[in-house]
Amino acid sequence: MDIEEKLQLIKRNTQEVITEDELVTLLKEKKHPSVYLGTSVTGRPHIGYFAWVQKLADFLKAGFKVKVLLADIHGALDNTPWELLEKRYKYYEIVIPAMIEAMGGDLEHFEMIKGSDFQLDKKYILDVLKMSTLTSVRDTTKAASDVVKGGDNPRLSGLIYPIMQALDEEYLDVDIQMGAIDQRKILVFAREYLPQIGYKPRTELMIPFIRGLTQDGKMSSSVLNSKIDLLDDLNTIKTKLKNAYCEEGNSENGVMDFALTVLMTQKEDKEDEFIIERPEKWGGNLVFKTKEELLDAFSSKKLHPMDLKSAVAKEIDIMLEPIRKKFETAHAQKVLKEAYE
Repeated sequence: MDIEEKLQLIKRNTQEVITEDELVTLLKEKKHPSVYLGTSVTGRPHIGYFAWVQKLADFLKAGFKVKVLLADIHGALDNTPWELLEKRYKYYEIVIPAMIEAMGGDLEHFEMIKGSDFQLDKKYILDVLKMSTLTSVRDTTKAASDVVKGGDNPRLSGLIYPIMQALDEEYLDVDIQMGAIDQRKILVFAREYLPQIGYKPRTELMIPFIRGLTQDGKMSSSVLNSKIDLLDDLNTIKTKLKNAYCEEGNSENGVMDFALTVLMTQKEDKEDEFIIERPEKWGGNLVFKTKEELLDAFSSKKLHPMDLKSAVAKEIDIMLEPIRKKFETAHAQKVLKEAYE
């Protein structure tokens, strides 16, 4: 794979790269650059996570070393009870590699790192304090505003969150940090403040959200009807999708987001077809090979929302089957129960 092919693979399904010139230089200068994504161990992962998991699989295909930070300390800073951190870490430890494999990622160059394994070291804590003397309450509040739960009486922990996330780039020794677009303010914060304590800024890459199943808002672990859980069975998946917001002809919804970003990307990579099964009286099956074909059919109302939902449900069920199997053991069931009673 040459540099241009790697660049196109990395850029697909992204919303912004800060900066693309840095990314090109990185690809030219390093054979195996490194990228990381941090996910705080809070709510139960859902199918929306497949957007960033798939992007990490792209990085693996492009020859990157991929690191996922299972950020237990960040989870506490974002209101996960301290006594649940280790239990939720163990749940994430099972499901995240399973999701990577489901997206075709090779785990040989994939590494998971626990936040508290290095974030409690003396040097790291000193850097947190050092950065806290350089930034302002205003800047840290702004950086955290789209990520950390605030409310009318926000906690001090939310201001520590972006400082730690910035430092993670240095302590994980990576070239790129990847996050969803709501992370943008924190990623820009990192580029501004890391150099002020003697560390180089990193390239920042952001991906768009997959919208939730409700009409308003993103897919969220805390909003039951907005998401499909990784352990949902086929009947549950069908019920949730049946009730999902998906207006005929309007592609601005979570069902189409998932179909285009995740399902069709997988189909195109495998040179496979996305088949919408329909009775002959309704025109028979529809077959799509590209995202553009699917989007055009839906936008022109040649594809009805209920037919799309039915096909997406079957594809999601296939995708989740190996993940559900991992929770058939007594150990995995115990991990699940303790983490999310």
